Amino acid sequence: MDVTERFAEAVVADDVALDVAALCIAAQAHPDLDIDVARARLDQLASSCADASFEGLRVHLFATEGFRGDVDNYADPENSFLDAVLERRLGIPITLSVLMMEVGRRRDIDVRGVGMPGHFLVKDGTRGDTWCDPFHGGGLLDAADCRRLFDRVHGSIRPFHPTFLAPTPARRIVARMLANLEHGPLAADPMQLAWMCRLHLAIPDLGDDERRRLEALSRTAIARWN
Repeated sequence: MDVTERFAEAVVADDVALDVAALCIAAQAHPDLDIDVARARLDQLASSCADASFEGLRVHLFATEGFRGDVDNYADPENSFLDAVLERRLGIPITLSVLMMEVGRRRDIDVRGVGMPGHFLVKDGTRGDTWCDPFHGGGLLDAADCRRLFDRVHGSIRPFHPTFLAPTPARRIVARMLANLEHGPLAADPMQLAWMCRLHLAIPDLGDDERRRLEALSRTAIARWN
């Protein structure tokens, strides 16, 4: 099975394999990546987490293992690839959140992704009032903290709405990972943009406008590539 087929299989399943989907994205940019070896590294991180709780996982990943946000080179495409995050201990909010979700899943810790506009977070699935910011050292947040973070990102341009703090379905997380790449520096290369669109179009339940946009973008990338 090639990478595109494996990605499609991961995202069409009722129980989306988020780690596989994220690593398939990485494998398009890193052709030598062994997805199963990278998944084993997630297994190892999980097995070394002594406290199988949300708090224990947070301390394990961000204090003990030293994962953190790349504040110096945020736009570096490597921050968007889960294998590179595992290797460098650096990432952007969404990849660090996926990391926490997938390590937590391996320990039956309920970590839910929260696609707040402008800054991805995770939520303690066992509580209604606790969020975590993996980009900023895994800091714990309440709803007021999340709103302040949102306001720092958006200023007065966009009003905050409480629904921004609701859990985000896995397919939408994968789509957001690809959308980030499509708007990043790597997309200037039409060959790279073409695979981003190809994977994005493999995600079920895209809206009609989004599908048309991606199809047009894909045609443009292929024409430039050729």
